[in-house]
Amino acid sequence: MKRVVTALILAPVVLALVFLGPKWLIALAITVVAVLAAWEFMGLAERCAAHPPRIAVVVAIVLLFWGNFQWPDQTAWIFGLLSIGLLVYCTFLSPLERMLADAASSIFCLFYVGLTLLALPMLREQPNGPALVVFLLCIVWSGDIAAMYVGRAWGRHKLAPHLSPNKTWEGAIGSVAGSLLVTGLLLWLGSQLSQWNYAKLSFSDEVWWNWLVLAAVVNVAAQVGDLAESALKRSAGVKDSGTLLPGHGGMLDRIDALLLAAPLLWYAQVIR
Repeated sequence: MKRVVTALILAPVVLALVFLGPKWLIALAITVVAVLAAWEFMGLAERCAAHPPRIAVVVAIVLLFWGNFQWPDQTAWIFGLLSIGLLVYCTFLSPLERMLADAASSIFCLFYVGLTLLALPMLREQPNGPALVVFLLCIVWSGDIAAMYVGRAWGRHKLAPHLSPNKTWEGAIGSVAGSLLVTGLLLWLGSQLSQWNYAKLSFSDEVWWNWLVLAAVVNVAAQVGDLAESALKRSAGVKDSGTLLPGHGGMLDRIDALLLAAPLLWYAQVIR
């Protein structure tokens, strides 16, 4: 029930932000999410004998998002400079025996929860940005819900028991099917709204089966992202990354699927 209540509160807020929020507010909101997730990630790293400099990493993430907001075409070199900055910081301020672990975990944190989440504001700024972000969120949410219920009802064959004992192949297939179903509903809803000259949920720039193929690929990326975060938590010996969201664990637990799915959708748009 906690999981359902939390989702019912957060989902409308997120969707309202996607459709109505100005560019700066969306960037700020995603920056806050990234900082919270990074803080939890650094807590996991500390359980594995690393001690990344928390404040320095948080400052680097904030600067990464600010730099992307100001100069979106220069994101690559901004990320590179910040990574070098973290390396230099750990070189001089971390104990010698811990320097490698501290620098590696710091730079990986900047990449894992910083660079990947930059895909969200960049997707939002595309000509059909709100539709792309809603498409992404609905794939992740519907896939997660379908996997949970299908897995509980019919799950028999373990997907990756050493990473996540409760996940099954049946649940994974159900997740893809759920995402395809919701994508079909989104395409239909977008076509209906376009007749009323509402273009913010328009998917008309691609044939319908392209969106279904993309939905399946993004769903698989989301499931891999979920498993990757499960591996990180198991490596650290914890069940959840935090307790920030009742019924969902920490912020990192809630966005783990997006950390792979969002960049994949962004690069799909770049390639297109």
